[in-house]
Amino acid sequence: MPAVFTAPDPLSGSTAEHYDAACPDLMDRWSPVMHWVQARSAAGVLPYCKVAAGAPGRRMRGNDAAGRALIGVNFANQDYLSLSNHPRILAAAQQAMTTFGVHSAGSAALMGLTTLTLGLEQALADFTACRTATVFPTGWGAGYGLIRALVRPTDHVVIDLLAHACLQEGAAAATPHVHRFPHLSTDGVARRLHRLREIDPQAGVLVVTESLFSMDSDSPDLGALQHLCRRHRATLMVDVAHDLGALGRGGRGALEDQGMLGEIDIVMGSFSKVFATNGGFVASNHPALRHALRFGSGPQTFSNALSPVQAAVALAALEVVQSPEGAARRTRLEENALLLRQAMEGLGFPVLGRPSGIVPVVLGGDAASRHLTAAVLDSGGIVNLVEYPAVARNACRWRLQVMADHTPDDCLEFAQIVRQARLRLADPKNTLNEKEA
Repeated sequence: MPAVFTAPDPLSGSTAEHYDAACPDLMDRWSPVMHWVQARSAAGVLPYCKVAAGAPGRRMRGNDAAGRALIGVNFANQDYLSLSNHPRILAAAQQAMTTFGVHSAGSAALMGLTTLTLGLEQALADFTACRTATVFPTGWGAGYGLIRALVRPTDHVVIDLLAHACLQEGAAAATPHVHRFPHLSTDGVARRLHRLREIDPQAGVLVVTESLFSMDSDSPDLGALQHLCRRHRATLMVDVAHDLGALGRGGRGALEDQGMLGEIDIVMGSFSKVFATNGGFVASNHPALRHALRFGSGPQTFSNALSPVQAAVALAALEVVQSPEGAARRTRLEENALLLRQAMEGLGFPVLGRPSGIVPVVLGGDAASRHLTAAVLDSGGIVNLVEYPAVARNACRWRLQVMADHTPDDCLEFAQIVRQARLRLADPKNTLNEKEA
């Protein structure tokens, strides 16, 4: 008799658990994942692959993956300073298209650079107080490609357990010697560096961390880490994707707050959170690093360079970031983040980390988190749910992403949506009585 197909439970499990690694067919391994995703979509508890019908903004109109309409207050887009639809940004993109066209038509190692790209690299070097900066067509490529360019199989990578996936994958692809340390643990780095230098005094060592972690909105002690690296002849790499431009009096993020501008060995970042476009960069005071990236990093050497339109957008966004308007936008962003954090804590949710454009709201287990997220989306609160393995088991969370253009009313409206959704899930009668009151 043929095997009886059992529909997967949409309220439990993860992609990793449904993937069939034992299947010999490379594509059929993903069939259980497909069935699980389809089951979640049919049950209305698939919050991924949402489709927008307009520019990112404080309110959103679009559809979920099943085509159901979504409309409401938007805390699901990464556009911290609300620059994606800024008139100055749009004008810069239009001018770049008129002058350069829309395509770089080559890698940076060949003929893909433009005067806009070089201008952006110099502006980024100045902004980060570094000697040089090199741009990449994606932020992922910048992180992954940097590690692959520097680290050889005999070298070591010491990396924060919660560092971004591009950094983890770059490390794993570069060397078998990857040493993960507990999140934000300076002592953990010190122990690993001491042990490595005892057993392998001549190997290269790269220490990898972030200045603001995207799932927890927290920061390491950058000065202490840089001191340890110099003491043990290691190189420190800091990913500034989520705070550069959005935090700090001058918009230079945790590096500025901690007095470490120009002091970190290597600074890497992405344009996709603040600077209104795809792309990324690597900055350093070492004169050889740009050459290492131009000619020894796959995502730089063998990928088409950042398009002139993207370069113009990032450059215009950087100009706004450094202007009085940028300072005012950062102030509004901080005020919105504080208000949203207070509102979520007032509802009894744990909220992690420091005030930033990221407000991590811990929900708990899979089933309850998926139900609540579906109810909030259905009621006009646009959110992203983060589940295992992106976070620990039973630590599902919303990564609410705040924008400068959000208003206090948006934050309070979202909190009210969450409150009503939670009541409706627990007891429909309570929801009805509250509405009547």
